[in-house]
Amino acid sequence: MSTPKNSAPARSDSSDQSVRFPVPAPAPHGLRPSGGFRELRSFQVTTIIYDATVAFCERFVDKRSRTVDQMVQAARSGRQNIAEGSRASATSSQTELRLMTVARASLDELLLDYEDHLRQRGLRQWAKDDPEALAVRGVAKQRADPSALSDAAYAPWLGHRDSAMVANAIICLIHQANYLLDQQVAALERDFIHEGGYSEKLAAARMAERQKQDRSDPSDRSDSKPPARWVCPLCG
Repeated sequence: MSTPKNSAPARSDSSDQSVRFPVPAPAPHGLRPSGGFRELRSFQVTTIIYDATVAFCERFVDKRSRTVDQMVQAARSGRQNIAEGSRASATSSQTELRLMTVARASLDELLLDYEDHLRQRGLRQWAKDDPEALAVRGVAKQRADPSALSDAAYAPWLGHRDSAMVANAIICLIHQANYLLDQQVAALERDFIHEGGYSEKLAAARMAERQKQDRSDPSDRSDSKPPARWVCPLCG
C-alpha cells in the first residue's frame, strides 16, 4: 500500500541516538560592557546644556551670527561623543577615551562662548562661591535619582529673561559636566592600566577557551599526566 502524498513523514524514535547533532553553544557575552550612556550623569547634564544652548541662541544671539552654529554644534558634540564613546567601549578602550576627551574639549569651547557673551556685554560672571552659583550646583546634589535631573529642575535660571542669568547658569552646568567627564576619563585610564584594553581581553579569553578545549578533548594527550603507576616516587 502506498503512502498518501499529503501524509506527514514518520517521526524517528526518540530513543534512537545513532545520529547526534551538535548543540550550538550560546552566544558569548561581550567582553566589556557598552551602552547605558543614558544612565550616565555626564550625559544627562550635557543633554540639559545642549537644550539650553539651543534656546539661549534663539533668544539672545543674532541668528545671522556664526556664533549660533558654533555654540549649538559644540553643545551637541559634548553630548553625542559621550554616547558614542559609551557604545564604542565594547571593542575599543582607546576609542572610548578619545571620544570622552573630544566631549570635554567641545564643552570647553562652549564655555568660552558663554564667557565671551558676558565679557563683551559688560555682564557679571558668577564666582565659584557666589550664592547664585551655589544654588545652581545644589540642584544636582538634592537629586540622588539621576532620572530626576532634567531641564525643569533648572527652569528658574534657564527660563529667566536676563541673558546673564541664563549664561551663568549654563556655565555652572558646563563646569559640572567637565568635572564628571574628568572622573570618567580617570576611571577609564585606571581600568586600562590594570585590566588592559579590548585586544588584551580578547587574547586572554581565547587562551582560556583553548585551555578549556584541550582539557575536555580525550583524544588530546599532549597535556595529560601519565597514570600514577608511571610516576617516579623519587622525582615525581
